[in-house]
Amino acid sequence: MAKDEPARNTVATRATTTGSAPPAAGSSFEATTPSPVDALLSQLRGLMRGHTDRGEEKQILDMFRSAAPGELNQLLSRLPRNELHELMGDLDNHLFGPKNRDAFLGLLSKGRLGELSIDNRAKVIDALQYHATGSKDEEAVRDIFLGTQGAALTALKNAVDAGGDYHDLQQLVFHDIDNAGIRSQLLDHFRAQAQPSGQVKVLSDIDDTFYVNLKDDRYPGKTVYPGVRAFYSELDKGGGASADREGDLTFISARPYDRAGLGESLTRSMLDANGVGNATVLSGDFLHLIGNSNIADKKFDNWQQYRQLFPEYKSVFIGDSGQGDAIFGAKAVASAPSDMKAVFIHNVTNMSAEERKAMAQQGIFVFDTYVGAATEAFRRGLITREGLERVASSASRELDAVHFDSLEQYAARKAELDRDVAEMRAVLSQTP
Repeated sequence: MAKDEPARNTVATRATTTGSAPPAAGSSFEATTPSPVDALLSQLRGLMRGHTDRGEEKQILDMFRSAAPGELNQLLSRLPRNELHELMGDLDNHLFGPKNRDAFLGLLSKGRLGELSIDNRAKVIDALQYHATGSKDEEAVRDIFLGTQGAALTALKNAVDAGGDYHDLQQLVFHDIDNAGIRSQLLDHFRAQAQPSGQVKVLSDIDDTFYVNLKDDRYPGKTVYPGVRAFYSELDKGGGASADREGDLTFISARPYDRAGLGESLTRSMLDANGVGNATVLSGDFLHLIGNSNIADKKFDNWQQYRQLFPEYKSVFIGDSGQGDAIFGAKAVASAPSDMKAVFIHNVTNMSAEERKAMAQQGIFVFDTYVGAATEAFRRGLITREGLERVASSASRELDAVHFDSLEQYAARKAELDRDVAEMRAVLSQTP
């Protein structure tokens, strides 16, 4: 299929009649003349239109090779995610001819990696992860990560993890990358470059922790628990005088993983619809779906993998008493108490005082409302005084918005909340 003539270089479009004066600053000529990056982007799209043959592949390679440092970074920034995915698919390694795709990967992952912003490095990794990752793709991913150090590496990992779909960092390292040697190189690099951040990854179960879905009959089905979103947000901000970087919420679910990410996509859609966007989701599997101990074992395995990906972070976990969350939490505290800073278990099974005491002896705090959880988090220095008050305000407002099945049901939940708010106020009155 014939292509439109690609846009000419901007330098050519700026040529004027010999002897004419240059355009005045702020003139309409300057306003309508495309920038160099505009011209490159237009030319690239022309080359990508229809079937891309060897000659066009070479022109694309030459364009990326010859782009000025600032232009290369801007070009990648301006190129939409789906078009970069398409470009990765357009460039080929020809059986009897040039290895254009390998050359392109080498350019971005090694040759000119130092010019790319963290967001653009993550964007290239995303494009590689979008397609089936062959050996050269895995090497390119490795080279991008190994070419990034210290705090920049933490930022890159977080950017990959927050991609907005199931192509997160755990999926990449533990599923998409098949080469065990490359996986080991990545994990070794993550460990060697880890600089303690003083921050936590906020890990949470979903069913009966975020919203009513399995065993809790105290609220109408699918109710998002009053105050839970504010609690996540305050834990993410941290307990320091200045707020931590936000975006560290990760759901650890028993829902089984599937290679196409369909189940995770449904989970993300539910979370988005309920006001939680851009969170990471770590799924379970069918082998560990039945039985609390099996569910706990899979969540523990997921957490162990996550710790390897983010050794510079500590963790907090929020779960419920209905499945294996308490078992997982106790195991995590026992195995790595310095890494698991706190475990909060939502009481959805009417636990007795003796059961709560036994949990406390294992380092687990059982709570009835998210104001109760937030008060304990404040005691432990995980959220600020102002953060605790924001959780209480959100919980009160959201409880009043719940359409309960009966007045008695509402009264019982309101009594729990009032009790925990009174405890919160007592704690705050004793704290300078």
